Amino acid sequence: MPDIIVIGAGVLGTSVAYRLASAGVKVTVLEATRVGGGTSGVSFAWTNSCNKAPRAYHDLNVAGMRAHAALMDEFGSTPWWHGGGRIEWKAPAERAEQKAKVARLQDWDYPVEWIDRKQALELEPDIAPEAIGDAPVAWYPRDGWLDPVVYAHAMMSAARRRGAVLRIQTRVAGLIVEGGAVKGVRTASGETVYADQVVNCTGRWSNEASGGDAPVVPLAPTIGFLVFTPPVPASIQRVVASPICDFRPDGAGRLMLHWGPADATVTPELGVEPGMDQAIDLVKRLTRILPGIAPVKPEAARVTVRPIPKDGLSAIGPVPGLQNYYVMVTHSGATLSPALGAMAADEIVSGTRRPELAEFRPARFFA
Repeated sequence: MPDIIVIGAGVLGTSVAYRLASAGVKVTVLEATRVGGGTSGVSFAWTNSCNKAPRAYHDLNVAGMRAHAALMDEFGSTPWWHGGGRIEWKAPAERAEQKAKVARLQDWDYPVEWIDRKQALELEPDIAPEAIGDAPVAWYPRDGWLDPVVYAHAMMSAARRRGAVLRIQTRVAGLIVEGGAVKGVRTASGETVYADQVVNCTGRWSNEASGGDAPVVPLAPTIGFLVFTPPVPASIQRVVASPICDFRPDGAGRLMLHWGPADATVTPELGVEPGMDQAIDLVKRLTRILPGIAPVKPEAARVTVRPIPKDGLSAIGPVPGLQNYYVMVTHSGATLSPALGAMAADEIVSGTRRPELAEFRPARFFA
């Protein structure tokens, strides 16, 4: 079996490492910070295929959802994944688009149905009825959310039990390339680590990790802004999407909040703290939906940069013109990680090409 280096110990890197180690491969995972310390740890992590077009991308995300559920059979329990579904209502100007989306998903056999306000309040009784008003409510019973760091740690621990080696605080600065083939990596400290193949799972840092030694996968990253409440008196059990803000449970009574327009008000360089105006405003928006939690102040705020290839789709597979190098970049890591981990490991070990990934090869950027 070959020696393989996996760069990055987020949800994707640990998933690949687990599957490779399970196949008997000698795996070394090199992580610049800690397990789940990159984008994986700063994610709304909604598992779904609600807005994933075209159809091939939708189907790939459905496979990710099924793979999360299937982990129950392997691990006996999946404390990192939470079902419960998702409820969604829209402002009047967005309802025609929502109706078309629901019709498309139903045509694709995705579990979604219309429910009324009474049914929505039976699912989430702490929501103020006036927050929904007369809006139609879409109910997605198979959607859920992920604790990404808990998941990544579980996958990495399982990989290590199967012989994988983890090295944290080891930043990769480039590749070792000889005769058109990758032979290993160079670390920021000047160390060289050799292997038969390298799998780059560093997401938005993928081009930095290759150090100019591989073709650049064009990225179009976007900013995400998340706010967290302290423990609050609300029994929210699922993801809730509204025109006021989106929110979900985050453990121990805390809620995680996101509102699309707030993303544009922050930058990665901006020092975020819970007392900033954007965080306070987002929590105020939440109290319009959950008045029973007031008064409450933000407990934490975080900014992330989402790893998105230029065309919005995942980039999974070999890079043309460079042997022994496999790249994995996706914005849908929370949903896709268990499926992509298995598919990538299958391709790397067996040399076959999974048809589910045919439309998502990095080669499309270099045609």
